[in-house]
Amino acid sequence: MPRRQRDRGLDDDSRRWRGPHRMPVLAGQGDPARSMALLWRTPSARTGPGPKPGLSVDAIVATAIAVADADGLAGLSMRAVAERLGVTAMALYTYVPGKNEMVDLMYDGAHAELPGRYDLGKGWRPAVTSWATDLVRFYVRHPWVLQVSLARPALGPNEQAVLEALARILRRTGLPPAVARRVVSLLFYVARGTAQAVAESRLAAAAGGASERAWWSSRAAALRQVAPDFAETFPDSAWLASAGAAHPQDDAAPFLEREAMEAFTVGLTVLLDGIEAAMARDRSAR
Repeated sequence: MPRRQRDRGLDDDSRRWRGPHRMPVLAGQGDPARSMALLWRTPSARTGPGPKPGLSVDAIVATAIAVADADGLAGLSMRAVAERLGVTAMALYTYVPGKNEMVDLMYDGAHAELPGRYDLGKGWRPAVTSWATDLVRFYVRHPWVLQVSLARPALGPNEQAVLEALARILRRTGLPPAVARRVVSLLFYVARGTAQAVAESRLAAAAGGASERAWWSSRAAALRQVAPDFAETFPDSAWLASAGAAHPQDDAAPFLEREAMEAFTVGLTVLLDGIEAAMARDRSAR
């Protein structure tokens, strides 16, 4: 069932994350030649004898993305996409040979909504921050994308454009390519991990049962009963917890979501500080 879209930055689309079906999905499992031709929209991309008027690869991919946004990858099938388009599943095979190729096209197509370039007028650091923040928000809007493993990239133009945008920014730092490449990987991991925590936090909140406050209250009380010397046994953990979680009282976001976003902000700042320190060391060594 279609759900009303709400654009609030980190919006409610992550409620469509289907808990029981979060097994990783590998991209790039279809025929390499056909997949690459479809991803890059070459003239040889057609897979069937003739087109059906009104259909196109772009229209099919956009519809498949809408299905996954609504029902997760578990709800994705050629039939589900065809029903939304008002055609038979067989009609889709003229354009897309199967679900493996469909996942590649969806994954790459969804990335098209991300910016291809970032303003470097204020320096590389604000540009990296904008890139990373946009990527987290993108993953939260489309939590099914997180199910597609980085172990086998789709290798499409839109996915590559996201990487190119970051590479262009980091090149301004003067970091050697070998270091910048690892920074790129780390930033992707940080963005994906943050978005996954947000999505799972919202899933827990939407699952019903005890409220978040009630759950923590009952568990903390039970923990005190079975481990009254917890702070003495785990003093460094207690030290971490002593800082507490300072959040506005009118912030209705789940605790883990708030913590994930604050960790993202603080962690990204520390990472960028480290890049600046590396740049300074490099300059002094010259």
